[in-house]
Formats: sequence, structure tokens, C-alpha cells
Amino acid sequence: MTETSDAWPAGDIGALLGALRPRLHRYCARMVGSVIDGEDVLQEALIKAMEAFSAAAPIGNPEGWLFRIAHNSALDFLRRRQRQQALYSEQEVDMMADQLDAVTSRQVAAASLRIFMRLNVTQRSSVILMDVLGCSLAEICAVMDVSLAAAKAALVRGRARLRKFADEPDDAPQPALSDADRRRLGAYVAHFNARDFDAIRAMIADDVRLDLVSKTRMTGKAEVSRYFGNYAKVSDWHLVPGLVEGRPAILVFDPSEPSSGPKYFVLLAWSAGKVATIRDFRYAPYIIEGAEYRI
Repeated sequence: MTETSDAWPAGDIGALLGALRPRLHRYCARMVGSVIDGEDVLQEALIKAMEAFSAAAPIGNPEGWLFRIAHNSALDFLRRRQRQQALYSEQEVDMMADQLDAVTSRQVAAASLRIFMRLNVTQRSSVILMDVLGCSLAEICAVMDVSLAAAKAALVRGRARLRKFADEPDDAPQPALSDADRRRLGAYVAHFNARDFDAIRAMIADDVRLDLVSKTRMTGKAEVSRYFGNYAKVSDWHLVPGLVEGRPAILVFDPSEPSSGPKYFVLLAWSAGKVATIRDFRYAPYIIEGAEYRI
């Protein structure tokens, strides 16, 4: 984040939100431990920002203002999920929070979302802001609304705990698709890859809902059918059934880059044997960064 003394022009809000969306998601996903839930938190934060903008203007540091909203939205989400630990320590100690060396910094940035969730909220936020997003201590204090001493203490302790957790073996059980999910996803993917979109349309409910994240939303079979028509016009996708964060998902690869990982993913929900909801992240490719997925 870069602080500026100039007021934020009203016409720039849409452009700034679009430019900051990947960085805001990176923060939210690590705060709540999920790229999918992180997108929900981000959307909530963006709505709050749009609603508050007219009353808050002029805004001298728009990036800091948005990160503060995202931070508070993440805390609200954690409260609702009843996973929040103590927010702030009463004890403030004077510790040095020096920049990490390049190797350690890369290790912190690459830590899994599950490992970040083992830190308390203050430690987690401070480490994400400085070591993942490159914020300064002053910016961390502004986003978290804490003193410099508290920010330094949280950063030092969070880094130490994160390194300790990263060295421990990962004994988490590997999730697997149920037989029912494997059949349903397999049929959907097979028809999609064969470009048999009439067969796909037969699989969706009459009141199907589509969220083309960061782009548009549609409701009803007739309207959502246009979405499949758009996929028929391009060839930069190949679908594979899998899991993302343990949830049944469709991983989307680029056929021109066979050795690369998935570009994004699609989530489906079923009701009475029909596809009831589709959540497609084609226009929010940042979602895959940090995601735990399995083919």
C-alpha cells in the first residue's frame, strides 16, 4: 500500500477496486483460511466499501481504507464462524520487527492457508500484511488499529510460530470425492469437454443460479444457457474433476499449457439430481493462488 495526501476522486472507485481485488483476496483468504470463503469476505468488503464511499469521501489513503474494511469484514466472518481467538494482547512489548531475508520471506508467503489459521488473529494479520503483501509497520497499525509496539510483537511472534508450524509434518487426511460426487462431476465434465452443451443444459435445474464471479450473475435455465454458449466460442479450457479445499470442484486447465496447474475452478451444487448453482471463477483467476486442490 502506498499512502497519498490527495483525496480519492469519486470516479476512480471502480477502477481501484478492480486493481486491488487480487491483493485484497490474498489477504482475506489467509485471514479466514480458505480461498473460497476469502472470496465471500472480499465481496462483502467491496459491498461495504461501495456503500460507505460517498459518506467517507474525501479519502486520503484509499488502499489503506479498503484494507481496513477487508480486515474488519474478515473479523466479522471469523466471529460468525466462532473461530476467533483473542484479538489483541494486553501486553505490549518493545521488539524489533526487521524485514525477513529473501528465503524466509518466500517460505512465509508459500505457507498453506491451514498453517496461517493456526496463528491468532493479530499475528496472522500482521504477518500477511507485511510478509505476503509487503506493507509497512505504519500501514499494519492503521489497518489493525493497534500501536506500533503491539504490531511488532504480533509480527515477531507470528513469524516464529509460522516457521515452527511449517516444519511440522502435514498429517491431515487427504480428502476424496464420494462416489455420488464423482459420478455427477464426471458426467458434467465429460459433456462439457465434448462441447455437448445440450446435454449440460439437460442437467441443470429450471431455477439454476449462476455466479460468474467478478463479472455477472444469472438466474433460470434460459438465462444461464447463454453462459454455456460463451464457453462454446472459446477453446482455452479443459475441465478435470477434483477437489478444492476438500470440496467437490471442477479444475480448469489451459490446453495450450499442459504442464501448468489449473487456471481457476468451478463449484457446483446439486438439488434433486439437478445442478442448482454454478460458481465460476473464470474472471477471478486470483482465486487459485494458495488454494489446496487435488485432481
